[in-house]
Amino acid sequence: MNDERIRTGTAYGLCAYLMWGLFPLYWKRLAAVDALQIMCNRIVWSCAFTFTALLVGRKLGTLFVILRSPKRFAYAALSGVLISANWFIYIWAVNSGNIVESSMGYYLNPLISAAFGLIFFRERADRFQAIAFCVATVGVAAMIVSYGRVPWISLSLASTFALYGLIKKKADLDALGGLFVETAFVAPAALAWLAWSQAAGTGAYGRVGALETILLVLAGVVTAVPLFCYSAAAVRIPLTTLGFLQYVSPTLQLLIGLFVYGEILDGPRLAAFGFVVIALAIFSVGRLVASRKSGSA
Repeated sequence: MNDERIRTGTAYGLCAYLMWGLFPLYWKRLAAVDALQIMCNRIVWSCAFTFTALLVGRKLGTLFVILRSPKRFAYAALSGVLISANWFIYIWAVNSGNIVESSMGYYLNPLISAAFGLIFFRERADRFQAIAFCVATVGVAAMIVSYGRVPWISLSLASTFALYGLIKKKADLDALGGLFVETAFVAPAALAWLAWSQAAGTGAYGRVGALETILLVLAGVVTAVPLFCYSAAAVRIPLTTLGFLQYVSPTLQLLIGLFVYGEILDGPRLAAFGFVVIALAIFSVGRLVASRKSGSA
């Protein structure tokens, strides 16, 4: 693997996670629109944009690979439901003043993904993973105490995205074609809801300003571009490098929540975050050690 390829892949990965990390600024600008309508717009415009990209790039053949396989189509449909749920929860969390808690969800995501690997792929946990899981459990317990409730935003974001990744791995879907089929499956329901909202007079179009309307239409581009960058990074750099880069996104989200929107991270919540970050550090060291051993072998 040459240095130029690694530099290019790292740049792609960093761009993807920087864009994902800055998402709160984008969705917060659409606070005048309810989360369900934002999600439906994101689905419909993502579907339209990815189809256009497939058409222009002459890659419509990737769709037939998915559509000819009932199993792959079923996986893509399930992925569409999961990512839609993830989008809705995240957008709602951002616009209801829960950016900090949502960032915790993406810190937890690698650990929950690893747990799913143990459950669904019968992977074996090494000592680093076992310790990381225990420390993370303490962190989640501390969150429950500090919040006075189960941190459902964090746990649901982490779980839906981890399940989404699990399904994508099992389906082995092309990034662009997969996103189109996923969004196309849920697009009719999303489009119907948008049409009903407009007819009822509660729709965003014509009710919000020109900038908000443009941002809604661009939701498809905003969704697809980071995914393209991520896919380009994944084929160029080791997964361990990509794994470290993924922490850029929740860290940016956390900083935006604290310093841009004035959310509070008090002592008990800071301690809870500390346990999760320590768990991630242990987990990451374990992945690095395993990768080096594999490389030596």
